[in-house]
Amino acid sequence: MKAVTERKILRWVHIILSIPILGAVYGQIPTEEGLNAVRFVFLPLVALSGLWMWKGHWLKKRLRKKNYL
Repeated sequence: MKAVTERKILRWVHIILSIPILGAVYGQIPTEEGLNAVRFVFLPLVALSGLWMWKGHWLKKRLRKKNYL
């Protein structure tokens, strides 16, 4: 996959997964299950995708040096 395509996909995943977090912060989620989904699914995924967009190139370079990829 080209780097440009990967960045576009990751950016949109990051934006789409942020919508429930915004709903939890600025609105009210009526059920405890919905709030748990935001806490334990959406928030970690958004954090990981943000870290990957920020430091993914560094991690890929490190893994290539050690011949893992």
